[in-house]
Amino acid sequence: MKKKIALVSGGAGFIGSHLVDLLLKNKFKVRVLDNFSTGRIFNIKHHLKNKNFSYKKLNICKIKPDENLFKSVDFVFHFAGIADLVPSIERPQDYMATNTQGTINMLLASTKSKVKKFVYAASASCYGMTNNTVSENSKINTEHPYAFSKYLGELAVFQWHKVYKLPVNTIRIFNAYGPRSRTSGAYGAVMGVFFKQKIKNKPLTVVGDGNQSRDFVHVKDVARAFLAAAKSKSSGKAYNVGTGNPQKINKLVKLIGGKTVNIPNRPGETRRSCANINRIKKDLKWKPTISFTKGINDLMKNIHDWSEAPLWTPKSIKKATKIWFKQLSKKK
Repeated sequence: MKKKIALVSGGAGFIGSHLVDLLLKNKFKVRVLDNFSTGRIFNIKHHLKNKNFSYKKLNICKIKPDENLFKSVDFVFHFAGIADLVPSIERPQDYMATNTQGTINMLLASTKSKVKKFVYAASASCYGMTNNTVSENSKINTEHPYAFSKYLGELAVFQWHKVYKLPVNTIRIFNAYGPRSRTSGAYGAVMGVFFKQKIKNKPLTVVGDGNQSRDFVHVKDVARAFLAAAKSKSSGKAYNVGTGNPQKINKLVKLIGGKTVNIPNRPGETRRSCANINRIKKDLKWKPTISFTKGINDLMKNIHDWSEAPLWTPKSIKKATKIWFKQLSKKK
């Protein structure tokens, strides 16, 4: 039986590399497209000798409709993009060029190659600041250029489905965490920040009172959702991927352990994120399998994986988020 071919953009990144693992485990031929600006060869090096795996260094902003990498591809999984929230205030044009126009480039090449399914890594940030549990039909309210650029990318995906009949699904990812989460880049990802502070025996920088909650979902569960969205007969739908069981930052602090220091709340960020996952459970028969406590405890066993992460302090965080506060604060 002929192996199916999957193309993963951003396949050397955090979530993308876990999907690559899952695809190869499921007997796919896998092609990775990555410019390695944030993705790391380390994340995929264990596959380099696998005859069913290949990769190409390429920026999605430069992809042409006739890009040979898309030839004979069955499924395209599109993760490549700029993920940091804070710098999007300073560099909105880069986010639009990569997250929006880059996605259109991927769609053009996928349409020309007649792929069987295009699955887009969308962002739950499209829902904005809401304390309610959100479904895929909830109001869209993008609070910053990152969320805006990712949502425009998602709209482009559905436009290609409508006009060019490209089979698509999108996955609105909530707070993914797990092995290989980024250890460099701008301030933002709470676990990488906390783990490095723990390694250096520094206080954990807790935003606000720490009672804000996030719908943390393990990266291996996220990877399974993407594969399910590709294999399903369902098309033209958005799916929330979270747990429906948000965890307070203070619980994360307790699991990690150590002293804490409180820093100001960031404007433009929700107090509580929580996914309604009824649609994906019904349509794709998917549900999360890894509990938050188990996920964090497993990461703590390998905490030194974050040794190369930047060490953030209240002072450096204040400096990094200065423009964020200036632009998003309601007190202008």
